[in-house]
Amino acid sequence: MKHLAVGKANGAISILHSLGLGRGCSLGIELSTEVTIVDQKAEVANDDHNLLQAVESCWRSEGLPLPEEFGWRITTNLPIGQGLKSSSALSNAAFRALNRCSWTGLSEANIADLSVRSQRMAKCTFSGSLDDSWASLVPGWKLVDPSLNATDSVIIEGEIQEDFRVIIALRGRRKCIISPDSFASQAQIFERALASVMSGSPLDALSSNGMAVAAATNDFEALRISNILIASGAIASGISGSGPSISVVCYPEDEEILRSKISEMGMQTISTSLFTSRSIAEEAS
Repeated sequence: MKHLAVGKANGAISILHSLGLGRGCSLGIELSTEVTIVDQKAEVANDDHNLLQAVESCWRSEGLPLPEEFGWRITTNLPIGQGLKSSSALSNAAFRALNRCSWTGLSEANIADLSVRSQRMAKCTFSGSLDDSWASLVPGWKLVDPSLNATDSVIIEGEIQEDFRVIIALRGRRKCIISPDSFASQAQIFERALASVMSGSPLDALSSNGMAVAAATNDFEALRISNILIASGAIASGISGSGPSISVVCYPEDEEILRSKISEMGMQTISTSLFTSRSIAEEAS
């Protein structure tokens, strides 16, 4: 089996859930998905929504070239269904692989737009996930208007330079039903998160957003856990996406204490770091 092209994209954590105010912001992390295009059909694992079929359909609808026969292979260390943008990572990685395989020359904004279309087609997003797609593709954070195309969507952007650590607290499968109306009812708390993003303080927004999502999904256990972790030294903590995982940002010296605290509460953890320009430079060197 010959490898024709490889694409990679990152997971992310939520800064501002786009169902709250129609504006979204996410922050990439160093957990990722790699998609390899091979020269024959292959059985696909880790694609519960048939997202790769939607990727292929979107690519064909644009009239872009494809190999006569090909298949997909997925490698990932990104937990699925945890609010860590695994669908954005998978679709972006697949489109990047197609872009390289066909020498199409699409920009990151083109890929982000295709990613949104494919996720809507596969019905694995409520909002279109444009903020998630951007965070999956490029370092830093972007506050976006998901009603616009990727190029025009960015309202404000920035990058966190500090060498923070990120802990993901895993809490099993999502149990709540996501209702856009319940998110809209928490507009006041989401406004606080939006104000923090607009002032250049995305980590403050992460915690406020977590409060709003907890209220919107009646996940008050997540709020209790986040409060304990912030009192124990975390810089920020809150539900990522619509849950159930909780993202925790901390200084490196506080990581082990916080991981122990999470373990004491009966949860497994994954430790990682933020996806930054420095990460790309180190990978290229």
